[in-house]
Amino acid sequence: MELSLFFAGTAASVPSARRGLPALLIRRGGARILIDCGEGTQRQLVRSVGLLDLTDVFLTHLHADHWLGLPGMLKSFELRDRERPLTVHGPPGTSALLERLRPVFGRPRYGLTIVDLEPGEVVQRDGFEIAPFAVRHRGPAFGYALGEQPRPGRFDADLAERLGVTPGPDFGRLQRGETVAGVSPEQVVGERRPGRKVVVTGDTAPTDAVVVAAHGADVLVHEATFAHEDAERAAQTLHSTARQAAQVARDAEVRMLALTHLSSRYSGSEIRDEAREVFPDTVVPRDFDTIDVPFPERGGPELLRWEPGRRTERAAPVQSPA
Repeated sequence: MELSLFFAGTAASVPSARRGLPALLIRRGGARILIDCGEGTQRQLVRSVGLLDLTDVFLTHLHADHWLGLPGMLKSFELRDRERPLTVHGPPGTSALLERLRPVFGRPRYGLTIVDLEPGEVVQRDGFEIAPFAVRHRGPAFGYALGEQPRPGRFDADLAERLGVTPGPDFGRLQRGETVAGVSPEQVVGERRPGRKVVVTGDTAPTDAVVVAAHGADVLVHEATFAHEDAERAAQTLHSTARQAAQVARDAEVRMLALTHLSSRYSGSEIRDEAREVFPDTVVPRDFDTIDVPFPERGGPELLRWEPGRRTERAAPVQSPA
């Protein structure tokens, strides 16, 4: 099953010509989850993968650069005659903020639910869950850990056949946990395999909470607003440097570190090089890049650079109001 991260916006609080404001699209099977929705996010999506029928939106915190694109997107969904309900999740204060913005997007007919989460309040979805955890920033702020449920162990069909099990329905019974022809599942089915794990920090100063939440993750998406030379500024604003983010990734023993939320004062290469001195498996995605996250037995996460003109999904055109 596909699990990928699409970077719709990778800038910090001020967009640049090459980087839009924060927005990350997680695609897993039929799920389309948007984490943060900075100003211009729907335009970023329209230019790339299309304005998708999102299944959930999660806001990391309520600074305007992380949500200002949401009211317009909610209204666009209404104009497209969306029918599927949508839930927006965020830290305490999210529902109050969006209620104040009702004059902008109204009360969509598709059904909009707004949920204020608490740290550790897990959101269950089909085959995976998303857990918020508190990070260090100004005001209530969350990171999010997406974790899949464990997978069944690998079935050894050759061994089962050698032990006298006839291929066909009996193989399925063994994999479901039944004993067949004197052969128990434990003899032919390996240990349960862990699901994949992706962790997104949002804005944060370095904190052990991320180390704990991200331990063993396939991908950690961590902010790196500043380079080490601006560490004092990072501390004052409760952001992270590239080196600090890399130290978190190293301590959490993740497989790949992806750095986002870059200040417009940097091109990206200096952030990447600084982090790689501490954690070599670091990438700095540009807008519209994708990280594919395969199952571990199929290889490690891979950064795929955006190819102009490529569209992997298309959305229905926006309908003009009557």
